[in-house]
Amino acid sequence: MADNKILINGRQILFYSGETILEAASRYDISIPTLCHLEESAPNGKCRICVVEIEREKELKTACNTPCAADMVIKTESGMVVADRKKTLKALISSGDHNCAAANAWHLHRTSFQIAGQNYDHTGKFCPAWGDCRLQDLLYYYYARQKEPFDMKQCLQKEIVNPLIERDFSKCILCGRCVSACNEVQVNRVIAFCEQDGLEKIGTKNNTSFSDSDCVFCGACIQACPVGALSEKESGVQVVAAMRSH
Repeated sequence: MADNKILINGRQILFYSGETILEAASRYDISIPTLCHLEESAPNGKCRICVVEIEREKELKTACNTPCAADMVIKTESGMVVADRKKTLKALISSGDHNCAAANAWHLHRTSFQIAGQNYDHTGKFCPAWGDCRLQDLLYYYYARQKEPFDMKQCLQKEIVNPLIERDFSKCILCGRCVSACNEVQVNRVIAFCEQDGLEKIGTKNNTSFSDSDCVFCGACIQACPVGALSEKESGVQVVAAMRSH
């Protein structure tokens, strides 16, 4: 263990053999943001939010699946890292119907900001993950804004999985967390990456409806989703009601 030392943001820490940069940093409460990472499952580096800069490496590396090596010198919030994360976040917010108002004023207090957004929208159809969304948190933190309005024709629409669960493909960022939760954590092996109308999506392995699959509706996929792509059917109404109470 004596030789298992790395430097993260100028701080020397120890790592265990086979441990990833994200795992080692987490043990020392060094924050590295993630979207696709799910504990108890194999990392895939799909979202690339966890990229870090490693001295003498030409390209940024994903911390979730890059193993630690002795004497690594790592920066988690360098200019290059922040620029790359903002680019990734802009691509994600532009890829779907993420109505978390990232393109609007940042100076407003969050509660008043939400209420103002509600008054502007007039529909009450807010994202069910509003205020509890990892993508939204990162957009605020890195001041990443949507460049172009999203075209709903570019994606698949909602699917009622059963009377209690709703899947909104327009909000899915294809991070794969629900796939990992279903296949590796719950071991139900129902959810997988698939395709429909030439568009990549996450559905059942046979691309059937969830009610016609072996899904047991355990809810693990909902808990794993970092955005509003999977939700309890009435959660959007509950969110709006909570906002109006403030």
